[in-house]
Amino acid sequence: MPSSLFSLGGDLPIRRLGFGAMRLTGEGNWGLPDDPGYALDVARRAVELGVNFIDTADAYGPGTNEEQLAQALRPYPDGLVIGTKAGQSRPSSDDWVPLGRPEYLLQQAHLSLRRLGVERIDLYQLHRIDPKVPAEEQFGALKQLQDEGKIRHIGLSEVSVAQIEQARKQIDVVSVQNLYNITNRRYEDVIDYCERENIAFIPWLPLARGGHASAGGALAQVAKQLDATTAQISLAWLLRRSPVIVPIPGTCSIPHLEENVAAGDVELTDEQFAYLTREVAGG
Repeated sequence: MPSSLFSLGGDLPIRRLGFGAMRLTGEGNWGLPDDPGYALDVARRAVELGVNFIDTADAYGPGTNEEQLAQALRPYPDGLVIGTKAGQSRPSSDDWVPLGRPEYLLQQAHLSLRRLGVERIDLYQLHRIDPKVPAEEQFGALKQLQDEGKIRHIGLSEVSVAQIEQARKQIDVVSVQNLYNITNRRYEDVIDYCERENIAFIPWLPLARGGHASAGGALAQVAKQLDATTAQISLAWLLRRSPVIVPIPGTCSIPHLEENVAAGDVELTDEQFAYLTREVAGG
């Protein structure tokens, strides 16, 4: 059975099924949801279920998602790792615009520290590399924050192998957060690189959706064999794909959260894994 833990940066053991907190915000990841209290209950339930890695970003809300986590979980339990991100601005509810000017990244880190109510952020990820700003300046801002003790570890998001290697000339990259799931495997080379280098690969949008998950499809067939749901099989496939993969399924529903966390107990056989890899490719 795949290991249930990954050592982030070599010193932060996290369970290999995290929680993506983005969906606790309002429609379009803007503001608060209709039932703010229930959203806090979802975050608390994740920790009760043993989740000890939560993913958020300054752009979710914007800002409100970090505040939600602080309201729900402070004082934070020992061993809980909250990773946040900066580098995506939200000029409106419909827009996500990369913004990587060093002074902006430094400012956002201080705001995240305040909203989360921590003295140091365990994992701080560059949400996007801003093509309008020299990459080395963006990496330099993260290095400055680390040198000042404001952040513990540094990660990147939506990057290629070449970009990771460029960043590693300046900073120690401990995580990469790219779009990846059983039907979208664009970043296979990045996963292989991360596995070789023992870098966490955090797939966002980890749950497969659409016709491939319908009754009679490959996911449904394997789910029936294992008395599981198609969502659980999708997550089990990710956990089996590589020991450095740390899925962060997000939800605003406690039943769905409990279903997702239970995927950690689903074990695919070699034959089932190969069947899914072959049959679900390309969706």
